[in-house]
Amino acid sequence: MTVARRPEKPGFLAFLVAFLLMGALGTPVSADPLVVNPDTGLALSGYDPVAYFTDRAPRPGRPDLEMNHDGAIWRFSNIGNRDAFREHPDIYAPRFGGYDPVGIARSRSVQGNPQVWAVVGEKLYLFYSEADRARFVKAPGRILDDAERNWPEVVRTIGR
Repeated sequence: MTVARRPEKPGFLAFLVAFLLMGALGTPVSADPLVVNPDTGLALSGYDPVAYFTDRAPRPGRPDLEMNHDGAIWRFSNIGNRDAFREHPDIYAPRFGGYDPVGIARSRSVQGNPQVWAVVGEKLYLFYSEADRARFVKAPGRILDDAERNWPEVVRTIGR
């Protein structure tokens, strides 16, 4: 594991104080779940999230250009993309944490494949299959309405 992948482990007291403060301030304790490879810690299987927008294609990120964000290691194909993500991760990270919106619309958590994707409404979506991507492209509004409505309940089932 590279140095960049070794997260610091805060003491129990620091964790407890942060947890209590977040609850008192009404801040969510955790972000939406993100598809992360459990063996490597990589988001998007190591693909550069910014490249979907700039190159209109998935590009493998480089191990020497990675950063920790949202509990995952993100890789980038160049320094500019890394800097863009650092400034605006909410723009470049996949919606629904990389779970397939077609599956979510059907109340299921299905991990998306970083090589089967679409950018719609300036958001990145990953799909389990080409068939799901084709369904989505035909009716993105309807599927996204259903997915947005179902997402809070689907989140509760992830990791069970």
